[in-house]
Amino acid sequence: MANKKKTKKPLISSGVKLFLIILLIPASTIFYFFAYIAWQDLKSLSIFSFEHQEISELDKIQENFDLKIPEEYIPIYIKAGEQYNVPWTLLAAHHRVETRFSTMNTLISPVGAEGHMQFMPCTFVGWSHPTCEGLGKGDIPESEKTNPKVIAKYGGYGVDANGDGIADPFDIEDAIFSAANLLSQSGVQEGEIEKAIFSYNHSNQYVEDVLYYFELYEEVSGQLEKVVLAKAE
Repeated sequence: MANKKKTKKPLISSGVKLFLIILLIPASTIFYFFAYIAWQDLKSLSIFSFEHQEISELDKIQENFDLKIPEEYIPIYIKAGEQYNVPWTLLAAHHRVETRFSTMNTLISPVGAEGHMQFMPCTFVGWSHPTCEGLGKGDIPESEKTNPKVIAKYGGYGVDANGDGIADPFDIEDAIFSAANLLSQSGVQEGEIEKAIFSYNHSNQYVEDVLYYFELYEEVSGQLEKVVLAKAE
């Protein structure tokens, strides 16, 4: 006679299962509700909303640029431009053409131009320095290259923008203010922008390149200023 297999009883009865399901429905709803409220509060924090919104807005304004203007440089361009009566977008254009916004592997060119805005030492310190001739590399002692008194003596364009007693082409503020000084004295104050650009680098192609980016940046300068300066307040 064959043995009958005993049917195992389920650990949880169908009635208990139904009760648990009924119990979980309101519990999951309550959990979802509080999770949603918590997320809304988190999104209101600046770290999640304002910061992300501003970055996205800057990216959108510059979406057609081959290389975006770094946000941290724009206030420096603006301050230098205001001091020397030079469009800040022109300074940005020079920075873009000279060193791709300081992203080059080296900030010293093969011919000896130095720093973020690529000044020849003789242009930065002054062409009346006794060692200056030819392309302008000169043989200026390092101690004199960044000395504001030496620069004033020899009529250079170097500027100590941050007031640390040094005019350094490798300091971003000094470099941008020095470029503004050069452009201002070379024709921008008289409205001769092309002449000033050519004075910066004696190349017609260079003038075309800088003018291209200058006009590109001018189209959105107001939008960029509004976003960056509002964020700095």
